[in-house]
Amino acid sequence: MTIRILLADDQPLIRAGFRLILAGEPDIEVVGEATTGVEAVEQAQLTQPDVTLMDVRMPELDGIEATRQLCALRPEPTRVIVLTTFDVDAYVYEALRAGASGFLLKKAPPEELVRAIRLVAGGRALLDPAVTLRVIEEFAKTPSATPEPPAELATLTEREHEVLVLLADGLSNAELASRLFLSEATVKTHLSRMLAKLGLRDRVQAAIYAYEHAGGRPSR
Repeated sequence: MTIRILLADDQPLIRAGFRLILAGEPDIEVVGEATTGVEAVEQAQLTQPDVTLMDVRMPELDGIEATRQLCALRPEPTRVIVLTTFDVDAYVYEALRAGASGFLLKKAPPEELVRAIRLVAGGRALLDPAVTLRVIEEFAKTPSATPEPPAELATLTEREHEVLVLLADGLSNAELASRLFLSEATVKTHLSRMLAKLGLRDRVQAAIYAYEHAGGRPSR
């Protein structure tokens, strides 16, 4: 399967560099480019990419709002990797909340860019548990914005709810299994069902959801 890529960055040299790197990958094809957030949304609707590389600071429509619109596209949204020049950046947290599957530093080596694209195209989040914990800790600095829990939260089983809350602690599947005295396979099943019931894409979105709606708090 060929992974279709949209490059969204207002700097021509950045886009040219990414295109050059990806040109040598037989399973990756760049299907479009955008220089503004508005163009990114338009190009995504036109080319239907599997993954969009999105600069967090875009003219006309910033990368966060463009990400939110891309992740809401129908019938099939595009997965978004946010590009940033900062390791920890407030915009990144908002982009994850908007639906991005992760973020990548612009200074990352070429092989890391390729790995990131394949990882996200395969449905995984581009954040390891340690980074997930940092994201949740950032959200923990401000009060939760939603006083009433969403109705779908009540559809979770007790185990699924436990998995959701523990994700706010940045736990890996192995750590979740150890904490709950379950096998990793069982944890994956609970995680998959929980994500489906809540309409979430990955564990990063679930960790943010847990903090905002389910009483999850980072403890380490």
